[in-house]
Amino acid sequence: MIDVRNVTKSFRSGSRWVQALRGLSCRIEGGRFAFIVGPSGSGKSTLLYLMGSLDRPDSGQILVDGRDLVRMSEAEQNAYRRDRVGFIFQSFNLISNLTALENVLVPFLPRGVTAHQRHRAADLLTEVGLGDRLDHRPYQLSGGEQQRVAIARALVKQPVLILADEPTGELDSKTGDEIYTILRRLQESSGTTLVVVTHDRRFITPDDLVLEIQDGQLANGHEMGAVDYATALSAR
Repeated sequence: MIDVRNVTKSFRSGSRWVQALRGLSCRIEGGRFAFIVGPSGSGKSTLLYLMGSLDRPDSGQILVDGRDLVRMSEAEQNAYRRDRVGFIFQSFNLISNLTALENVLVPFLPRGVTAHQRHRAADLLTEVGLGDRLDHRPYQLSGGEQQRVAIARALVKQPVLILADEPTGELDSKTGDEIYTILRRLQESSGTTLVVVTHDRRFITPDDLVLEIQDGQLANGHEMGAVDYATALSAR
């Protein structure tokens, strides 16, 4: 479970400070498919990066399975990102001179790749429809295929949490539909918690948790059709 408690975060923009998050609190139960939505500049990506320990809040707590990311040492945060979190970004972030299989194995390269890990990477690429593209480099793949490689890379570590920042932002609507179909199938089969920042609400279903952020705070008490806000907490 992710438990965000009264988190604030500010950034310097030129000569002034911008408050991205203003005492935001929310909960995401383990195994949920959750969306973070809201207008540009509302703090969506900031919240996602804090959950991934890519940045630290100015104040507040962020607990993942009971462990406070804020109180972790730098070494513990590195281990958390390496072992427990998978990241999927809008820009794919593939390494141009590596094959699809090698890009999936990037999380293991610093410590050496085992035969089991190579086998799992190949199986994941096959599962996302790229079994015949293992040796292709990014320039030989379409945008949708590159994002599938990025999804396999995020899953290869068997993380407890996957964080995705606009994962279909660079893709056409048909390819976006295919990517979300893959994400949902893999998330359901693995039981991983998946949190997605998006501007596109087409992909939200009635069973998803939606956290709507406005001006750095959780907009509470606002129903969007049958979308479930039951576990979302207002800012404390």
